[in-house]
Amino acid sequence: MMNTNFMKQRLYLICLCTLMLLGSVSAQNKLLNSPSRKLQLAEFAISNLYVDKVDENKLVETAIVSMLNQLDPHSTYSNPEEVKELNEPLQGNFDGIGIQFNMATDTLFVIQPVSGGPSEKVGILAGDRIIEVNDTVIAGVKMSTEDVMRRLRGKRGTEVTVKVMRRGVKELLPFTIKRDKIPVYSLDAAYMVDRKIGYIRVNRFAATTGKEFADALHRLQKEGMRDLILDLQGNGGGYLNAAIELANQFLGKKELIVYTEGRRNPRAEFDAEGNGDFLDGRLIVLVDEFSASASEIVTGALQDWDRAIVVGRRSFGKGLVQRPIDLPDGSMIRLTVARYYTPSGRCIQKPYESIEQYNKDLIDRYNRGEMLSADSIHFPDSLKYKTLKLGRTVYGGGGIMPDYFVPVDTTMYTDYYLALRDKGAIIQMNLKLVDTHREEWLKEYKDFRHFNKDFDVTPPMLEELRTLGEQLGAKYDEKQYQTALPLIKAQMKALIARDLWDMSEYFQVMNCMNNSVLKAVELLEKPGMNFPERK
Repeated sequence: MMNTNFMKQRLYLICLCTLMLLGSVSAQNKLLNSPSRKLQLAEFAISNLYVDKVDENKLVETAIVSMLNQLDPHSTYSNPEEVKELNEPLQGNFDGIGIQFNMATDTLFVIQPVSGGPSEKVGILAGDRIIEVNDTVIAGVKMSTEDVMRRLRGKRGTEVTVKVMRRGVKELLPFTIKRDKIPVYSLDAAYMVDRKIGYIRVNRFAATTGKEFADALHRLQKEGMRDLILDLQGNGGGYLNAAIELANQFLGKKELIVYTEGRRNPRAEFDAEGNGDFLDGRLIVLVDEFSASASEIVTGALQDWDRAIVVGRRSFGKGLVQRPIDLPDGSMIRLTVARYYTPSGRCIQKPYESIEQYNKDLIDRYNRGEMLSADSIHFPDSLKYKTLKLGRTVYGGGGIMPDYFVPVDTTMYTDYYLALRDKGAIIQMNLKLVDTHREEWLKEYKDFRHFNKDFDVTPPMLEELRTLGEQLGAKYDEKQYQTALPLIKAQMKALIARDLWDMSEYFQVMNCMNNSVLKAVELLEKPGMNFPERK
């Protein structure tokens, strides 16, 4: 009996070992036959057996890019240098000398030094022209803006020597500037439109956006703001956390902001905390065809909860979630792992059959007339959703459809105006005017309010602009000039305001011609939220 049991045990162990061995062989075979192993063998064969020497790094990068191209438009590969350039605007700072500049006629013209930055501390002034950097002439040598920036930027604490040409000074002025952290602001403008309406424009969702917005909001509230225009036109997105932080300023506790879901990523929800600083005031959000990703998350949430009126044109439709995957050499893969959905369940992402079709979507919208008329936009019943409080009809299918459509206005964008703009005549004229009249205008206009009320672009300025345009190849056309004249004057005035003060003043001038802003003001001048009736 004992022998029988012993034999049974031995037989069981043999069978178990055999199964384990077969399983191991099967696993090995599976591994050997896997696509990843196939790729490895191909790379090994090419690098070791190919007739000529190959760049293995380039070979692998090409393979990665090719694989990602088979997926979706937003799964991408970035080399180490590209990773650094991509992160800088979103991190809220970079190392440099701290100037706003313009490369005009192959010369670096300082628009203004960053307040409290390294350049301001050593005495660099608005209107200065940087001629040399570390004994290398950069003026008049057709050096690219990227090359100039590379010479000026550098590790914090390092020094760079520049020589500056200053109006009224015969010799070049030398300065040694110690590089430091330079803030990159995500707010372009924050000002009072009138006694009760405030305006804040956010250009990206960066690490510092939440604090910047809160500071601007509190300042405007102290100035008497009751209603707010949040301008997200042209905002291409950024960090999800920044979008959630911004939406939290407006939504009640536990109100859903956005949720994500993917094949290997279970549903993840992001709720408002209900501790925002603008929970009650009336709110209008401005979007256009270039508002994407984080901008659409904020807009979709505020629309779904009936918290804001959305004004403008259908947003871009970028609702894919990318996870950054860092590679050992500092490069990075941004891999799409989920989709964004608004609180009502709308998928933000527009359809994509191919990357080529996806990239020309905005052109197709123009060709279909979508940018000019809301009647050209049609949604099937399957894409109709209801808002969560009032039950208003909103639409899915990619992007956020505004409550009030504002067509793009290209009337004044004549060929002559575009020639003046694209050949740099307007910019060069602006730099010349500011360079000549800066001190005079700052004395004449005590502040921007007086400037905005009393300053006008004069006929001699316009005549000089036309002459400069001719010299640069912009052939004069009287009819087109007269059509574009209001836009030309507004842009010249706005650029002067920017160079004398800051970007906020630029937008205060230009927004007088922005139909979306004007529509928002019109709606807020009436009592109530003024949601449109839509079945």
